[in-house]
Amino acid sequence: MQNDTNYPGRWWHALDDGRIQCDLCPRDCKLHEGQRGACFVRMRQDDRIWLTTYGRSSGFCIDPIEKKPLAHFYPGSSVLSFGTAGCNLACKFCQNWDISKSRDMDRLMDQASPEAIAEAASHNGCRSVAFTYNDPVIFAEYAMDVADACHARGVQTVAVTAGYMHAEPRREFYARMDAANVDLKAFSDDFYFKLTGSHLAPVLDTLVYLRHETQVWFEITTLLIPGHNDSDAEIAAMSRWLMKELGPDVPLHFSAFHPDHRMLDVPATPPATLRRARQIARGEGLHHAYTGNVHDVEGDTTLCAHCQAPLIVRDWYQLKDYRLTPEGRCPDCGEALAGRFAASAGDFGRRRIPIAIGAA
Repeated sequence: MQNDTNYPGRWWHALDDGRIQCDLCPRDCKLHEGQRGACFVRMRQDDRIWLTTYGRSSGFCIDPIEKKPLAHFYPGSSVLSFGTAGCNLACKFCQNWDISKSRDMDRLMDQASPEAIAEAASHNGCRSVAFTYNDPVIFAEYAMDVADACHARGVQTVAVTAGYMHAEPRREFYARMDAANVDLKAFSDDFYFKLTGSHLAPVLDTLVYLRHETQVWFEITTLLIPGHNDSDAEIAAMSRWLMKELGPDVPLHFSAFHPDHRMLDVPATPPATLRRARQIARGEGLHHAYTGNVHDVEGDTTLCAHCQAPLIVRDWYQLKDYRLTPEGRCPDCGEALAGRFAASAGDFGRRRIPIAIGAA
């Protein structure tokens, strides 16, 4: 039965051999009594699946929305960010590995109900709440309940995710999300299999689903790792696929790798690699390609898709200039900018503010 640490999980079924299969993501973990899935936080007990991290977080922080990164979702606004523990991927290059690969539930010191999180976001003037740091797919029930509580208070929700999810839970999950940033980690299944323990196709399916079957605003991030996914040919092939399947207006962020976790022997990404990738993506027809994790005002600037006028100039996460009309259009040529915009930009700036939230 439900207790303080376990919450009834959804999306599973019993197998003829006595095991239970988790149907949340394409790993399809098949569990005997007492076993946990690859994500570590979904467990079989009393002949059903339980989520063991519901209501428990690794910490709460107010961030600029640009840090997610989202460049076209209420620029300059603040977002209340939190995650839990565990992950359904096994990325050797994970830069949040201390959270995503944690097997220590005592890390989850902050407890908060969905209502408490929504109230904290509203009280602190946050336009949105982001499920981040580890993948919200694995704590989907908690994230969905938080989203419902947020929407009741006029607060929007953001999923920062690898997009590795089955179709049925994907429909239910994204019905409650307003925006997402999806990690497209590479454009080869060999990379996905060897470096993340997963596969590319389900991620592409998620992107196509978001674009054609939802109203969710989403952007894409690719972490460029020297010698692994940073060739001109792969970047061009990925950009062509995005152009064909998603259209030119989905923003694409190229981020810099730094040595971490199990890839300490790989050098950091040179800024020139990010700038080259941005030019390749733009050359393939994508309107909005950005550089991340480096100081590059040009690569952070949002341009009008029609006349190329600078519309939003950023220095790291700080807005330096914001020229959109209240209707979200270029003031020079009148072209609408794809995204979600308020009548004016936010002014949260580059701050990062850790906060505590009560459990009630």
